[in-house]
Amino acid sequence: MKTQTKITQDSLSPKDAFNMLVDGNKRFTQNLKADRNLLSQVSETSKGQYPFAVVLSCIDSRVPVELVFDQGIGDVFSTRVAGNIINVDVLGSMEYSCKVAGSKLVVVMGHSKCGAVTAACKHVELGNITALLDKIQPAVKAIDEEMSDAKVEKVAAMNVKLSIERIRKESSILAEMEKEGKIEIVGAMYDVSTGEVKFY
Repeated sequence: MKTQTKITQDSLSPKDAFNMLVDGNKRFTQNLKADRNLLSQVSETSKGQYPFAVVLSCIDSRVPVELVFDQGIGDVFSTRVAGNIINVDVLGSMEYSCKVAGSKLVVVMGHSKCGAVTAACKHVELGNITALLDKIQPAVKAIDEEMSDAKVEKVAAMNVKLSIERIRKESSILAEMEKEGKIEIVGAMYDVSTGEVKFY
């Protein structure tokens, strides 16, 4: 598997980038790995990077983006924060990824059995965690059910949907790029039990 270059990045459409992640996750769930020399990729990317996608995911240790999508060094920007929440820094990182560095795809990926979403559903308040969990509360309020495992999964999915809405609303740069067909913004859920990513 070759390292991304400016030429390969420029030749990709948002759909191509999407398919690369889908194919990578298929390899991952089948316990296959693309043949790549990571040390060689370190050398090849030392003078520049041309990732084809930016993925916002949770800090959960069971959801390592590059492994889950079977990608190498220089292939994807990985933005990680508990509960895959949106804030100004995350939006700025995404804008840099797409507008400056040329990525073609924005993925917001939640996951099953998310601790941050569970804590938000339980209205946990603890130090700086409180402000972070507040950003998940709109999804909690949208799923008006008694606390259960099923509710946690529904809130996690709703949190992804609302995060995508916030990206389009709060980043004129990304919204315009999507409207022009230069990028796509998609949601996904990762199953910590199977390793499978399901896209919306």
